[in-house]
Order: sequence, then C-alpha cells, then structure tokens
Amino acid sequence: MEVWSQNYDPFGNTILSTLVCAIPVLILLGGLGIFHMRAHVAALLGLAAALLLAMFVVGMPGSMAASAAGFGVLFAATTICWIILNLMFLYRLTVKKGLFTVLQDSIGGITGDRRLQLLLIAFCFGAFFEGAAGGGTPVAVTGAILIGLGFTPLAASGLSLIANTAPVAYGGLGTPIIVLHSVTQPENPDYLLTLSAMVGRQLPFFSVIVPFWLVITFCGFRGMLQVWPAVLVAGLSFAIPQYLISNYHGPWLVDMASAMISMVVLALFLSKWKPRELMVDARGRTTVPFASVATSGPSHGHSRELVRKAWMPWIILTLILFVWGLPQIKALLNVKGLTYWEWAMPGLHQVVQRVAPAVAEPHTESAIWKWGALTATGTGIFLAALISGFLMGYRPRELLRAWFETFSLMRFSLITIIGMIALAYTTRYSGMDATMGLAFANTGWLYPFFGTLIGWVGVALTGTDAGSNALFGSQQVITANKLGIDPTLMAAANSSGGVMGKMIDAQSIVVASVATNYQGKEGEILRYVFWHSIVLACLVGGLVMLQAYVWPFTTMVMR
Repeated sequence: MEVWSQNYDPFGNTILSTLVCAIPVLILLGGLGIFHMRAHVAALLGLAAALLLAMFVVGMPGSMAASAAGFGVLFAATTICWIILNLMFLYRLTVKKGLFTVLQDSIGGITGDRRLQLLLIAFCFGAFFEGAAGGGTPVAVTGAILIGLGFTPLAASGLSLIANTAPVAYGGLGTPIIVLHSVTQPENPDYLLTLSAMVGRQLPFFSVIVPFWLVITFCGFRGMLQVWPAVLVAGLSFAIPQYLISNYHGPWLVDMASAMISMVVLALFLSKWKPRELMVDARGRTTVPFASVATSGPSHGHSRELVRKAWMPWIILTLILFVWGLPQIKALLNVKGLTYWEWAMPGLHQVVQRVAPAVAEPHTESAIWKWGALTATGTGIFLAALISGFLMGYRPRELLRAWFETFSLMRFSLITIIGMIALAYTTRYSGMDATMGLAFANTGWLYPFFGTLIGWVGVALTGTDAGSNALFGSQQVITANKLGIDPTLMAAANSSGGVMGKMIDAQSIVVASVATNYQGKEGEILRYVFWHSIVLACLVGGLVMLQAYVWPFTTMVMR
C-alpha cells in the first residue's frame, strides 16, 4: 500500500488548521460538559467527527482512517476495558458479601475524620494502585471506597481524580518514563535514569501541593488549616521517597514504594496526633470537638478476622499486580502464538509517515496490536477476583453470573471508553494531534510553559501519560534544541505536565462515574475537575519556566 504523509497545516494557516483539528475533542468535551450528553453518545459523535476530518480535511485515505479507529477499538477492548470490567467484578463480589463495608469501617477505625480518610485513601492508597497498574485502577478503587464512607458520588469521583495526578508519571511500574526514553534517546540506556531523575525534580513539589489542594477542595481553606500537620506529613512522606527513588534507583518502583512509606508514616502520625475538631460530615461542612467523639480502640466493631477477610481481596490484587508487572513473569507467560499475539494492522502499519516539523526525520508509524492473554493487567485482576471469590465462598456458577451482571451494568461505559480511544487513535494517525501540539511550539521563549501544556493536551487526548510521551516526547526534544532550551527539561516537562491532564481525560472520568455509580453524570464530573486541571497544569508550566531561566531552579536540570 502506498505510504501517506501526514499534513499538519491543511488550510495553510496554523490557527485555522489547529481550530479545525480540535473539533473532535471539542465535541467530546463540550458534549459532556456543556450539552450534558450521555458519555457514549458524545464519544461516538467525537469519533465520527475525527473520521470525517481525517478523510475530508487532512486527506487521509478512508480505509486508513477506518483502520486507525479499528486499532483504537482493539486496543481499548483488550486493555482498558478488560481492566475496568474485571476490577468492577472484584468490587461487586466484595459488596455482595458485605466485606466492602467492613473494609470501609476498618479505614474509619484509623481515623473518623473525613479529611484524613481522604488523604489515606485517595492520595496514598490511590498512588499505590497507580504504581502497580495504572489504567484507571486507582480511581476505580478509591472512588468506590469513598462512596462507601459516605462521600457524595460527585465528590468521590472528583476528589479521586484530583488525587491521581502527582503519581501518574511513574504509573504502571514506570511505564510513562520508559516510553519517553524510547522516543528520545533509546540508544542510550543511561538516559532512562536521567529522565526519571528530571521528572523526579519536578513532581515532588506537587506531591506536597496536591494533598493540600485535595483537602481544600473538599472542605475549604479553614477546614484544611485544622489538619494541616497531617496533610504536610502525607505530602512530604510521599515526595521525599519519590525524589530519592526516581533519582537514585529509576522509575520502576517510585509510586509503590513512596505510597507504602506515606501510608505507614501517616498512620503512625495519626496514632499520636489528633485534630482538635473532627470532621465526620462527608459533605465537608461541619466539625465536632474531638473530645466529644469516642476514641478508645477501633470504632468499627468488627473482629480482626473479619477485617483481615475484608482486606484479603485487595491484598491478593496488589500482590498479583506487582508480580504481573515484573518483566521476568511477562517473559515466562508470553508464549508467542499461544498466549501472546502481535498483529500488524492492515492498511495502517508502516504506511502513515510522520514528517517535519513533528519529527526531525520522516519515519513511518508502527501499528502493531500486541496482547498477552495471561500477562494483561486485566487478566491479573480477573485472576485476583476468581481467587478472592472462591475464598469468599462463591461457587463457580455464582462467579460466572456475577461477571455477566457486571458486564451488563457497564456496557455503555465500555462503549464510551472504546469510542474515546478510537477517537484518540484516529487523531494520532491522521496527524491532527500533532497539529494541535505544534501550535504550542510557536511560542518562543515562553515555550517551557506552553510545552508543558502540550503534555497536558496529550494526556487529555490519549488518556495516558505514556501515550502523551509517545506522541509528543520526540517533538519536545526537537523544539527545545531549536530554541536553545535543555531538551531533557522539556522531555520531562511533557510527562510532568501530562499528569494534570489525567483528571480530565474522558477515560478516567468514565471510570470514576462507574466506580461511584454515577453513570450518565460524566459532564458534572468534568465540570468539577476541569479548572483544577488547568490551574495545576499552569503551575507545573510555571515551575518548568523557572527551571529553564531562573537560578537556583536552573541547577535542578539534569545535564
């Protein structure tokens, strides 16, 4: 098949081309946030717009555009949908046995203060799951727990999304940094640690800021002041290990280790320190004097055996996800042709050419679907659910029925995720995403700020920090070299800025709505988090500007 070269300026006018190429994203986000469409309707309309623009504006052959969308459908169904479906399957099994309530009560036994529960669950516990699996797992788990503790569906969804930011760059055992390395200096293995360290000199600032931001969003500035020592402990006990591990070990265990340290340190701190005013109101409005609340021993009233049984499914899930992420296990279980498949997408693989100025040298884009039936994260979650189900006393027929009930419940959410990822793949292979990214590259000395926002746009489009790094990582280096800015700084800024786009990517919003039983209200969730995402992304951009131009921040840049 003849190679087709991407066209980043179909109208010969950068502004007009950028605005037109942004139409699919505007339809998706506007449909959710302004016109209150059902999420799957907005996703499918956005996909339709992307296909029409790819064919009739950008000039992509119709069969090639259809293949790009099909690639996105295949990827979404076998990765993200498979993860979310099985995670909700496990969650519903624990709910049916009443164990999820016990889990929530046991967390309440550590502290009855909703602000501190928010730190333990959304920030610390969520960061651990981000490091172990990513892919919407932390938002799904923490959102469901917060709902059970009495948080409103909107608050549980929005707060879980805001919390799942600072850890994202090292999610899935460091996958985003590994991908960034693969598109910048793959021939230099030492550069992986350089990138890990540079991101680790940006995000720890926000690992301290985000817990404060989270609590203020929930209960206001005055409510935060009542518990600021605990908020600071949570942030610092995560940020310091995040810096040390990313700079002196690598990207693989940053989130998991930092989250475990933060959980332990915060729990120990809370065993000694108590706020004067306790916030038991899950709406974040009222407090009561701590002395008026009974504090002698655990307040949940469950036996230790029952509490252990309630935590058992999540411990099993954590252990399996950790093992599933190890390269040695993947190599052992991936038997090509039997448990592992690679399929070059017909009419797409190596026939789409990315050209300057998006890349330094023209090259054709790979389009290979890769799937390990056993090593997929969703399969690990499914195995954890089966093991936990049998230990909880379910029979095989009951497990089968519960799985199909979960699938039926989530069918529209799964369609939404598939539509959104198909849209992202269509914009990627048609070059429309590069058109939007290149618009930011024409900002001269302000590029450190706007280049950071390229990463934010990338995650909002693709749904993952790894996807954004694959899309724009090379472009960041090319533009930085042209402008005389340190390329490592801008490559890292793409990943660091991207984490703030995670809370508004449609995939995460749908996952949050499913986890909190708030389907059909995705637009409300988007409106809840949208300005938080923009402001935090701009703050990251401000830090990158300082690191580019202002001493002593310039000394933080890896040379």
